[in-house]
Amino acid sequence: MRNIEYLAFEYVDLNVLMDVLNEGSLREHLVEHPYFDPKSISEWVKGKVETDAVEGCRVRVISIDGDIAGWCGIQPDDKGFEIAIVLSQKFWGAGASIFKTLLGWAAELGHKEVCFHLLDSRREYKTLAKMADSVSRSQLLGRSFTTYLFSVDQKNP
Repeated sequence: MRNIEYLAFEYVDLNVLMDVLNEGSLREHLVEHPYFDPKSISEWVKGKVETDAVEGCRVRVISIDGDIAGWCGIQPDDKGFEIAIVLSQKFWGAGASIFKTLLGWAAELGHKEVCFHLLDSRREYKTLAKMADSVSRSQLLGRSFTTYLFSVDQKNP
C-alpha cells in the first residue's frame, strides 16, 4: 500500500511541483495553459493558498511515498464546490484512494454535494457513474467536460 500524504503548498519545493505540473501526460487532461515557469508557479500556488483559506475549501499537494505526485482539493466552481485531482501519470493508480479522501473532506467541511469535472480527453468512468447521483456534459473555460455529481454522506465521512 502506498503512503499518501496531503501537504500544505507552503511546505513544498515549487520547482519539483512545477516539473510535475508541466508533464505532458498530465497536461493533456487539463484545460490548455502555458507551461509553468518559476514566476507563474509561484503566482498559481499563491492562488491555491488563497482558495484553501476560503470557507468550504481544502487544497493540498499530494505526496506519494515521499514524491510530489500532484495536487488535489475541494474548491469553488460555478455552481458550488468541485473535487479536483491532478496527478502525475506515474501515480494514476492512487486516484481512487485520493478521491475517497476528498469525499471525506467534503463531509468534514459540511458539503451536501460536490461535483467532479473530467475533461473530454478522459473516457467516462463506469465506477464513478455508478457512485454519482448524476452524470452530465458541461462546458467550462471553453472545453467540454463529463461532470459527475455526488451526494456527500454526512454520517460516514
